[in-house]
Amino acid sequence: MVALSDRCAGTPGDIPVEVLQSTQPVLLRGLVRHWPMVQAAQRSDASFCDYLRGFGADARLSLWRGAPEIAGRFFYNAEFTDFNFRREVLTFGALLDELLAGTPDALYLGSTAMDHCFPGLREPNDLPALAGLAPHVSLWLGNRIQVAAHFDQPDNIACVVAGRRRFTLFPPEQVGNLYIGPLDLTPAGQPISLVDHARPDLERFPRYAEALRHAQTFELLPGDALFIPSQWWHGVEALEPISALVNFWWRQSPVFMDPSINALLMALLSLRDLPPAQRDAWRALFDHYVFDADDQTAAHIPPAARGLLAPLDERSARQLRSMLLNRLNR
Repeated sequence: MVALSDRCAGTPGDIPVEVLQSTQPVLLRGLVRHWPMVQAAQRSDASFCDYLRGFGADARLSLWRGAPEIAGRFFYNAEFTDFNFRREVLTFGALLDELLAGTPDALYLGSTAMDHCFPGLREPNDLPALAGLAPHVSLWLGNRIQVAAHFDQPDNIACVVAGRRRFTLFPPEQVGNLYIGPLDLTPAGQPISLVDHARPDLERFPRYAEALRHAQTFELLPGDALFIPSQWWHGVEALEPISALVNFWWRQSPVFMDPSINALLMALLSLRDLPPAQRDAWRALFDHYVFDADDQTAAHIPPAARGLLAPLDERSARQLRSMLLNRLNR
């Protein structure tokens, strides 16, 4: 793994434009050190939890609980028929009490919408520089837990507000060296790497050594932030008894576009098991109409007749979705 030095020194709350346009991870030291949430965490764990209680101690939230023997690593069971943790509902106040008491269980409150679940918490702990992007903002809270490497389609700024976190990032093209698990049984909706990135077993997963050659590792302190570009694989370790993060997700594509994973699932259904020559023919069509498409792809067709080859808008996206549903329902 390669530990990179700061690539962009963060001024509190300020995010340079080049960061938001980057296709590489960017570490922003001290970006949110001015947040009241971070200031409370710097005083003590108790002060941090008291601060959070003021924004919904009675809220009932869904979280993950793992037994002490999983050592904080949320993963599959041995048979890959289920997971090594259970989902349960707990009040926010009870979760904070357990964390402060030092429970031996692994506790993980993941991706909980701040605006909906904790009214008022975002306003003093926000990134106004992202307002024009209309980001989705979530709170993540737990103890010493580990989340397997996965990718998200949106761009992401992850802001550590309590405890230390270590991020291990891999560029998208390393997917073949990460030993990805099932697509249809996933802990949280995204496929994950089966490699324990904190303790990789290179005898069982030898290609992972090549992934490590391209890995970027960042350790963040409270107040630090990390820009994670779309579709970069990232595994996360929380290194303290109480660890919290706020992240901001946004997409660069129009809201009417479907999740790209749908295209992958459709390709598995309709393309993967074709004879090699037919797969090659479809690869050429995808290159022509999708991956290499430009202004010349449909330039020979009168504009009024381009149909689906014209730029998509909300109306044509609905038409295309309806066409697909009709075809799938045959």
